Amino acid sequence: MGHKETIYEGILKGNMKAVEDATKAALAENVAAGELLNEAMIPAMAEVGRLFEANEYYVPEMLIAARAMKAGLALIRPALVKEDVKPLGKVVLGTVKGDLHDIGKNLVGIMVEGAGFEVIDLGVDVSPENFVNTAKDKEADVIGLSALLTTTMPSMKTTIEALEEAGLKGKVKVVIGGAPVTQKYADEIGADGYARDAAAAATLVKKLLGR
Repeated sequence: MGHKETIYEGILKGNMKAVEDATKAALAENVAAGELLNEAMIPAMAEVGRLFEANEYYVPEMLIAARAMKAGLALIRPALVKEDVKPLGKVVLGTVKGDLHDIGKNLVGIMVEGAGFEVIDLGVDVSPENFVNTAKDKEADVIGLSALLTTTMPSMKTTIEALEEAGLKGKVKVVIGGAPVTQKYADEIGADGYARDAAAAATLVKKLLGR
């Protein structure tokens, strides 16, 4: 089995050591970092997402696969910079103001990064101003808003209004998600998309940006 296959299998099985060893070996043999990312790591995370959607993988499997991928990614990152391999886009993520839940958001971050995007995670209890300012400063393509409480959902609407005021509506796409959130609510507040889970969020971001 070649290094790329080993990395792919290692991520699927959550075998961090196998991924690290195969990544180091591939780099030592001058395999391009961009090739390892695009032909092994991203496809592996896409398959993890597919298995998750099919209910064959659950959150624990997704997390250990992500840990293995991140270990490989950490090793190739310096080479990606040298090779000038650009991320597919920049995504600002956060749980909205008043909400302190981060498990769902963290999973979205994992899957979106695993799809080849740069993720800027603002954490929890994020104000509309913070989302807008970060999107401006980092020239983000997408903002991802998460909420687990029905009481904090209106903050999603406020954030979209703040984006409009800043003249960024349309330039920066907004995706929303979380247990009480629905497609209907996304339509009501003018979000660009709704994702029911982390794997769907990664697919949605790719679709919105035509990647």
